[in-house]
Amino acid sequence: MGQISFRGKVFSGKGEGKHFVELPWVRAQIEQKLGFRPYFGTLNLHLFEEEDVLKRKRLLESALGICVEPETGYFSGTLFRATILGVEAAVVIPQVPNYPVDVLEVIAPVYLRGKLEKGKGDLAVVVTVTV
Repeated sequence: MGQISFRGKVFSGKGEGKHFVELPWVRAQIEQKLGFRPYFGTLNLHLFEEEDVLKRKRLLESALGICVEPETGYFSGTLFRATILGVEAAVVIPQVPNYPVDVLEVIAPVYLRGKLEKGKGDLAVVVTVTV
């Protein structure tokens, strides 16, 4: 087991992550598989264009994560345990066609933006993902 770190900038998404996390079957699987009840929403990070960020993101996408089995009409997602400034969290990789490679969605049992006192456009948020 290893770790991969990503640096990015907080940005406001379209609310799709929040919708996904609010689904009862998603919440139940996250609680069962990760051991925490997720806050209603995700922290969206636009990854910095570092030299090997695409390589690391693709490595993460190909790693064996924790599958969220979809209900009919939904796509699956893959979860990876993570930390963000010491807070237990998870990165969600939506198995959605054409999902942006330079975006990470992070869930946690707390409101991350408030906990980290980060707002839209803040820099240098680091997420360490366990693979």
